[in-house]
Amino acid sequence: MSGGCNEGQQCPALRRSSAFQGPAARQGTEAQRDPPGRRHREPQDRAGVASGGLTRVASLLLFPPCSFLHLAIIHEEKALSLEVIQQAAGDRAFLNFQNNLSQTPLHLAVITDQPEIAGHLLKAGCDLDIRDFRGNTPLHIACQQGSLTSVSVLTQHCQPQHLLAVLQAANYNGHTCLHLASIQGYLGIVEYLLSLGADVNAQEPCNGRTALHLAVDLQNSELVSLLVKHGADVNKVTYQGYSPYQLTWGRDNSSIQEQLKQLTTADLQMLPESEDEESSESEPEFTEDELIYDDCLIGGRQLAF
Repeated sequence: MSGGCNEGQQCPALRRSSAFQGPAARQGTEAQRDPPGRRHREPQDRAGVASGGLTRVASLLLFPPCSFLHLAIIHEEKALSLEVIQQAAGDRAFLNFQNNLSQTPLHLAVITDQPEIAGHLLKAGCDLDIRDFRGNTPLHIACQQGSLTSVSVLTQHCQPQHLLAVLQAANYNGHTCLHLASIQGYLGIVEYLLSLGADVNAQEPCNGRTALHLAVDLQNSELVSLLVKHGADVNKVTYQGYSPYQLTWGRDNSSIQEQLKQLTTADLQMLPESEDEESSESEPEFTEDELIYDDCLIGGRQLAF
């Protein structure tokens, strides 16, 4: 049906979410970093669920393969969501049911910015470490969207050992929650995650960048200062051998360079020589094996190469 959450499409109520939109569609304002309260959604922002009991139910059923709880949360039907959660308390199979995008009701509660619903879901038995189709847990999404309230709610319902595992979990792009918050520049969330025990020196698996490398790449001097304050290793190198200081070369923000230079060891201040240039200068045009066969004869005639 045209109103469904088909594979490759987005539910109408989710199109406004930063979990599905690019950076240009996100409202990455400073106020969003440490929000005392999130922007109130006007009634016209809702998905337009028809009023009336039977009509509402019929409308919700247009979105397979989402569960009834998924749909109540998508359409921000708070009373209905709370009633379903209460009735399903302890039924982990139902509460953790994943739709065609591998999202649980908890993912959707975070995406639609309903921290109260998220808290009730966790109390009822929802798992915090289930991943969606991008490898994101609900905490990844909360950090990416910049909702400090949601991050706080999600982490308060975790046992310490479980929380550390969730904090260190990387999505399919190799990003931890700290990486995502750093990329978006949410300083309040970064500091909160570090206070919970997030690894400040965790490296991306693809290239070995830490949050400090990312902060330098983004030229975010406040983030650099915050990470250094919380023990970021300024001598940690990427898999290509670059320290955060070496990434400041050719960048405009001299304050970052000055801050890192006095903390970085001398051997990690100069740019490493290019191995490609060295190899191109030293490698001969032909290998010894190729030179052995430069005078091949077939039928008494020399082969031309």
